[in-house]
This record gives sequence, C-alpha cells and structure tokens, in this order.
Amino acid sequence: YVDLLGNYGPPGGSSNGFNENLALFARGNCAMWVDATSAAGKLFDPDESSVAESLGFARAPVAETPKGSHWLWTWALAIPASSEQKEAAQTFITWATSKEYIELVGETHGWTSVPPGTRESTYANEQYQQAAPFAGFVLEAIENADPTDSTLEPNPYTGVQIVNIPEFQAIGTQVGQSIAAALTGDTSVEQALDSAQRATERTMQRAGYND
Repeated sequence: YVDLLGNYGPPGGSSNGFNENLALFARGNCAMWVDATSAAGKLFDPDESSVAESLGFARAPVAETPKGSHWLWTWALAIPASSEQKEAAQTFITWATSKEYIELVGETHGWTSVPPGTRESTYANEQYQQAAPFAGFVLEAIENADPTDSTLEPNPYTGVQIVNIPEFQAIGTQVGQSIAAALTGDTSVEQALDSAQRATERTMQRAGYND
C-alpha cells in the first residue's frame, strides 16, 4: 500500500480523505479511485465533475477471496437518548428517508443527487435509471454484499472493517497515524506496523479485553 500510493498516488496521500480524493478524481487528476458507491452521483454530475462523460465502474480488485470487494457500509440517522426533541427528530428522519424526499431532491437538484442506497424503490424509478447509469451496478453491489460472510475464513465478527466496541475509533486513529507516518517516510512500514500493534494491544488491555 505504501509503495503503491507513494509511487503512483497523488501528492499528499497521507492527508487525503474522501472529499480530497473525490475532488482530485472529479478534476481528472486520478486514473483510478477505489472507494464507495456513494461517490457515483457526484462523479456523474457534469456540474461537479469534469469526467462525467468518460467514467466507468468496476468492482474493487481481489486476490484470493472472490467476495473480497463485497464491503457493505452505511451512514445511519439516530436520535440520542438525551434529546429533548425526540418526536421532532423522528418526524424529520421519517421525511428525510421517504419516497417524497427522494422525488423532491430528484426534481429540484437532479436525479444523480438523490441519496443512494436508502430506498429500493429509487432503483426502480425510470427517471433515476436514465440519469444514473450506475444505478444497476450499485444495486447489485448492495444485494450481493453479505456482512455475515465477508472474509476468506470464518470469523467471529460481522463485517470486514469495523469491530463494534467503544475502543474501535481510538484504535482506528492510532493505526491511521502509524500508516500516515509510513506514507510520509517518517518511519518504516515495519516500524509503523509494530507501533500500531503495540498501541492496539495497550488500548485493549486497558479496556479489560484480556483474551
């Protein structure tokens, strides 16, 4: 990963996140970008993307695991238990995930701007199908992803990327910082891996995960 991004990736790879890479790709500064299907709408919007007319999709490359690119992820809406406006929040969420909202966005901002992956009916909408040539590809990707069976060997967890424990975010930050240091050349790959491993073990031990 470090060699690939360092030798062939865009400048500033250690600090480029989703939005930075989206902007680079939309300007035509990246030949290939492996990321989420949620980026499709913006990349196919000619008002936001200079590559809208010359864009193609493919599944992420895999090595030994045929289902290795079947990664299902979602951003969800939630209401905190401490909220004093639970009823209003519920009303908003109901509207913001409704068919009416999808139609409103499609009619006012263009059908490529509607939230992808939120409603199955969106993918049956002829207007969306015509405006979004990626619709069928995205729907197939969602339907074929199985979070309960996503790795080469059986595993005790659900998904391929997230471990649903409170410490996961802190561990992700620690590991990310180690990888960033390897990308910038401040440390070797071996040192970065060792640092990430030690930091993860320390966090888990402090949290009481003895096994």
